[in-house]
Amino acid sequence: MTILLTAPVARADTLKVTIDGVDKHLAEAIRTEVSASQYAARTDVTGTQARALADDASSEAATALQPYGYYNADVEANLTRNGNAWTLHLQVATGPPTRVALLDLQVPRIAMQLAPVRKAAQSFHPRAGEQMNDSLYESSKGAIGTALLEHGWLDAEAEVHRVEVTRASNSAAIHLHYKVGERYKLGAVIFKGSQFKPGFLQRYVPWQPGDWYSQANLLALQQSLTDAEYFSIVDVQPEVDEAKGHVVPVQVEVAPAKRTVYTAGVFVGTDTGPGVRAGIRRRWINRSGHTLDTQALLAQRLKTAQVVYGIPRPGRDHASFNLGIGYRDENTTTSKSRTFSTAANATRDWHGFVRTLGVHLLTGTFTVGNHGRRNVGIPGIERGQSTLVYPEVALTKKVADNPLFVRRGYSINLIARAGPGIDTRFAQVLADVVWIHALGQDNRVILRANAGITSVGDFSKLPPRLRFFAGGDRSIRGYGYQAIGPRNAYGLVVGGERLLVGSATVEHYFTRDWGIAAFVDSGDAFDGTHFHASTGAGLGLRWRSPVGMVRVDLGVPVNNPYHHGVQLHIVIGPDL
Repeated sequence: MTILLTAPVARADTLKVTIDGVDKHLAEAIRTEVSASQYAARTDVTGTQARALADDASSEAATALQPYGYYNADVEANLTRNGNAWTLHLQVATGPPTRVALLDLQVPRIAMQLAPVRKAAQSFHPRAGEQMNDSLYESSKGAIGTALLEHGWLDAEAEVHRVEVTRASNSAAIHLHYKVGERYKLGAVIFKGSQFKPGFLQRYVPWQPGDWYSQANLLALQQSLTDAEYFSIVDVQPEVDEAKGHVVPVQVEVAPAKRTVYTAGVFVGTDTGPGVRAGIRRRWINRSGHTLDTQALLAQRLKTAQVVYGIPRPGRDHASFNLGIGYRDENTTTSKSRTFSTAANATRDWHGFVRTLGVHLLTGTFTVGNHGRRNVGIPGIERGQSTLVYPEVALTKKVADNPLFVRRGYSINLIARAGPGIDTRFAQVLADVVWIHALGQDNRVILRANAGITSVGDFSKLPPRLRFFAGGDRSIRGYGYQAIGPRNAYGLVVGGERLLVGSATVEHYFTRDWGIAAFVDSGDAFDGTHFHASTGAGLGLRWRSPVGMVRVDLGVPVNNPYHHGVQLHIVIGPDL
């Protein structure tokens, strides 16, 4: 006799989870916690597995809602099958939210006297009357702990951290008590790996031994050493385990950067024409951190060379003393000049600005009003030679969220200079301001303003680089470089004593790297009160290239009797 035994064959199916009754945010939280969701991409779900997962889904979903303040949620799980597809449907009723009835937050008074700690405590959520939310609770608790640690309470801890939930009344009581212990101080800084003489790097330390411990000071030291460009590696470590008497020593390990930096490149600018630039920067030339920077530029209408020797000075304000010599040969359609200059100045941080105090010697020859003419005997062309000595003070500030592509930022440059005599006395003040603000993800607004005023004894002795002109890539687009300014009796532009220019540009980016721009520029270089605004407007192309931002603009003059046609402007360089 033959007996045939037949066993049931297990079927392999899919499992889908659907959720109703809550918004997308809560639905996603439930989906993340429900075990059945892990089977959504599988095709080997058996009936036994599907039923077991459905049995657990209600409690899992209810638990998933508790961190959001729903402790009495009701979840109905319904498992159905259609062919080879299982569907687990969860119908959720959150019930009333649990609200905070009591916030018992205690931070010692000595710590609350410090503004960052006080702000973190006052910003705590959820507060009494608000819906309980575990994420808010943890982030608020973390903010207080971080504020305490960053300002020297390294032993601070929450000795009581308890949330009591009463389901019957849908209420919660938060008990959070901190103890802070002794506040720590910062001690001496030990540098390892430096190529400089002992004590040189102390000028970058923004605290004195015995000052209160501050994470911001440690980060400032890290940033200062990085910005100095002496090192390829900077590692600032507070030695908390080595603290004695609640004073924390700090160890800084550094590694020298490449000592000599060579730069070279080609460029195109409609103001200068095509050209090449090169430079050699010696980041340090001795154990005292002295620097040497040599730069040269050779373009169609501009040639420059400059050498600057830098001597860093002691102190926390990045002070340095600089000696420089330079040569400039400029040939525009408005003027020609060959000048030599020497300068001695001192720079330092000052109330958020970089302040420069210096003395300049400027000497050379020039012609003004040439308009491209080679024959200096043509009427109207002015020739000059002068030597000027003048002190100068400058304040500069630059703030940018991303130096390569600024979405929020601005720059301010203020210069005042005055020459007591030699060939002529003069006094001059200039201001240059740029503001950039993003509108959404794809748009930027760029506003720019330039202003200047000069008082001079003999204007004919003032070289072109100290006169005011308008027009060009970084002035009023739609006009040639230095094409706008007071004219002499022969109608030739000779520059003015005053300047006032404003510009507005709106950019829209279709992709990360490509965009278009629309702009309006207006202003004048003028004498006295004879201000007659010249306006240019146009469209442009923007490209975030591997070598920097490229701007190509086409501008046209607006209702100007002296200028007509379309002007091309090309600029490669940073926004600020």
